[in-house]
Amino acid sequence: MKKTLISGLLILAAISFFAFKAPAPPAVEEAINWMSWEEAIEASNKNPKKIFIDMYTDWCGWCKKMDASTFKDPEVVKYMSENFYAVKFDAEQKEDVVYDGHTFKFVASGRRGYHQLAASLLDGRLGYPSFVYMDEEQRRITISPGFKETDRMLKELKFIGGDHYKTTDFQSYVNDSK
Repeated sequence: MKKTLISGLLILAAISFFAFKAPAPPAVEEAINWMSWEEAIEASNKNPKKIFIDMYTDWCGWCKKMDASTFKDPEVVKYMSENFYAVKFDAEQKEDVVYDGHTFKFVASGRRGYHQLAASLLDGRLGYPSFVYMDEEQRRITISPGFKETDRMLKELKFIGGDHYKTTDFQSYVNDSK
């Protein structure tokens, strides 16, 4: 009898616990949805959206630091996901990329070489990390070279994502938003 009573109380307690448990908070994206160049172009053709391109190399220490910090920040992840197709592009990749009727290839040069698409998008200034912003029609808006802390990256993303670049320069935008 005692065992039955204790078992019944435990079952009742378990049911009560789960019945009144608070709902889980809404899911927050934990990482940027990095796409390939081809995936982003295809997605943009179906549903136009700005494109953010992270030009990196495997040997770039600052690129790795951004991956471990800036690109993990929840605000950066959220804003990027809502406003851009995000592309990770290895500026030294060996695979050809076909875009807009052209085939871009890897060019062996020096110790490492470079990809023609990276050189084209960066106007030949191959420094890493570098970021390329493209509009909804896949036209380049601007190039942003160098490592970015979270606050600077958010300002840049909001400057481009909010179309402020159409009416003002970045420095004025930053000064006005203080």
